[in-house]
Amino acid sequence: MLVAAAVCPHPPLIVPELAGAAAHELDGLRAACREALAELDAAAPDRLVVVGGAESAGSYGGRSAGTLRPWGVDVTVGEGEPVLPLSLTIGRRLLGERRADGFEAVAFDAEPAGCLALGETLAREGRVALLVMADGSARLTPKSPGYHDPAAEPYNDLVVRAVADADAAALAQLDPGEAAGLWVAGRAALQVLAGAAGREGSGGGLKGRLLADAAPYGVGYFVATWT
Repeated sequence: MLVAAAVCPHPPLIVPELAGAAAHELDGLRAACREALAELDAAAPDRLVVVGGAESAGSYGGRSAGTLRPWGVDVTVGEGEPVLPLSLTIGRRLLGERRADGFEAVAFDAEPAGCLALGETLAREGRVALLVMADGSARLTPKSPGYHDPAAEPYNDLVVRAVADADAAALAQLDPGEAAGLWVAGRAALQVLAGAAGREGSGGGLKGRLLADAAPYGVGYFVATWT
């Protein structure tokens, strides 16, 4: 069963070495991520699994490595040849010395039913905690990577409310086409969380807490815990 979850963003700039002189702009998000991970620790799960979006699905062992070399900084985390996609690499970096029991990449365009089923499978054995790497819309302002779309802000707010309220049912209902049009990179990963918590209810009895909600570069970044 799912006993706790943390939702964190995965921009490369959350790694201070990559952000350089602008590192302070994401200090609040970094602090919120540290607080969220401390709440996962407090839940004392039997298993910790990191979930994040990627171009294609894949399952990786808990010691797997990822690198930020493609983004211009020689930072590698984990052991062995780097295989983790960006979202899971950032997740591995946020974990620090913590041990993960596995990493699950879910395709950005995965159908909701498959995401929900994956979440149910991940939460089936023992007391499970998930670290879910999920960005919001990248079309919030004219300077956003996807440029501005007036529909982006209300949609991003909807996602943030669902995460803040541990509303698994609302996350389960997110439409993949609408999310893709608004450049919501975290939709599939959040629906894995919904499946793990119980798609029909409000987080399977877990309570949500929003720790951060910001868009410093026109992209929705939020941090929350379900405990």
